[in-house]
Amino acid sequence: MRKKIILLLTLMLSVLCSVQAEDTPNARQARRIFNQAYQQVFGEQGATLHYDVNIIGLYRTNGTIWYKGKKSKFVDAKMDSWNDGTTVYTIKKKKSKKKEVEIHNAKNNKSDKYSRKFKFEPENFDYSIAEESEGLMLTLKAKDGAKGIKEIRALVERKTYHPIRLRIKISFIWTTIKISDFRSGGITDDMITFPKEQYKDYKFVDKR
Repeated sequence: MRKKIILLLTLMLSVLCSVQAEDTPNARQARRIFNQAYQQVFGEQGATLHYDVNIIGLYRTNGTIWYKGKKSKFVDAKMDSWNDGTTVYTIKKKKSKKKEVEIHNAKNNKSDKYSRKFKFEPENFDYSIAEESEGLMLTLKAKDGAKGIKEIRALVERKTYHPIRLRIKISFIWTTIKISDFRSGGITDDMITFPKEQYKDYKFVDKR
C-alpha cells in the first residue's frame, strides 16, 4: 500500500516539459503550471509535505514526505522509510518489538504490483485548467484507448501553485489525497539520510 501511495503522490507533479498536450492557450497554461509545480517538489532544492489519503472511504492513511533529488524519507503511523536512491531502509512499526530494519533495492520494481496500473504516460492525456473557489483546478483526462489512469484532478494554490488536493481515477475508483504543510527548499541531506547510529541495536534484514 505504501508503494501505491508514493506513486499517487508522484503522479501529481511528474509532468515534464516534453508533454504533448493539445495546443490551445488553456492547455499550454495547464502544462506550464504543472512544470512549475514539478520543479517546486522535485527540483534540487527539495521539498516536504504532509498527506492524507482516502481511497473511496475504504482505506485511509496519513504521513509526511521529504524529497531531494533521488533521495526521500517517508513517515507515517505504520512505517518509516529512507531512500538514498540506491538502497531503501524500512522500519515497520507494528514489528518494532523485533527491532528490525529491512533493506531493499530502490531500483527493483519487479515486486511492485501497482507500477503498471499507475504508470503515467503524459501523451495519453488531454490537459485543461479552470478557476475554483480554492484555487486552480488542473484536469488531465485520458484519451480514447489509454489504459490505467482515467483522470487526474490536481487543485493548486492560485499564486504559488502549491498543491492542495489531488484526485486520481483508476477504472471507477477515485483516490483523494489532501496536501498540507507544503514547503519547497530547505531540505538538507541530513534530514533524509538513514540515521544508522540510532538503530545500531536493530537487526538488519537484507531483502535485496
